[in-house]
Amino acid sequence: MKSVNLRSLIYKPFNLLYLVFLIFLLITVAGWFLSFFEGLLVEHLGLPQRYFWSITLLSLIGSYVNLPFALLESKRPVPYVEKVESFGITYEIPKVDISRKQTLVLINLGGAVIPTIISLYMLYSIYKLSPNPLLTVAKTLIVLVIVTLNTYQSAQIVEGLGITTPAWGPPTMTAFVVFLINYFSPVNYPMQIAYIGGTLGALIGADLLNLGKVAGIGPVVSIGGAGTFDGVYLTGLMSVLLILIIS
Repeated sequence: MKSVNLRSLIYKPFNLLYLVFLIFLLITVAGWFLSFFEGLLVEHLGLPQRYFWSITLLSLIGSYVNLPFALLESKRPVPYVEKVESFGITYEIPKVDISRKQTLVLINLGGAVIPTIISLYMLYSIYKLSPNPLLTVAKTLIVLVIVTLNTYQSAQIVEGLGITTPAWGPPTMTAFVVFLINYFSPVNYPMQIAYIGGTLGALIGADLLNLGKVAGIGPVVSIGGAGTFDGVYLTGLMSVLLILIIS
């Protein structure tokens, strides 16, 4: 019998050169991303510089934090077969029982709470700075309603996961609506309106309007968490990015 070299079956758990490459990649990519992210929030959206790092850290750490929001209960019919024996003959009788399932609804700190706070802050800012605040708010509400309805139509309920949305659907619709409104009536703060409409539209359309449908699909569902973190948190940023690219 041929002997087997056990060393050839064990992969090295540590490679210094590979580790150095990963660290270099992390530093360069992370530095570029943070610089781009800072320019997007501070320069284009008008977020105060002093809040940037707090918001960035809270968003990253908060994506792992889920706060209890509601406990939903559903009653679902469960079919089963009951066997009955009579005079030596076994009969199978189909029956239906009602099963109760509970779903704990959580709200994600980084994917829902923080983007909502940023959106409300921006809404307040453009209302105070706009030469025609009522018209600006009206345009923001139009974008919000259209994105909400579009996101609600495209959202899907996935058993065991929750609510999912297409990554580029809401931001593309947000940018399109902003440019359409701007075509008929100039928009003073298109990037801020895109962020507000995209973020809150994804949150309301994907999660809040579908709360009645998630009862029983799983033990836990997170608003702005798994499945919708990209749909809520990133929708506002991608909407602003599309505005920058197209304009």
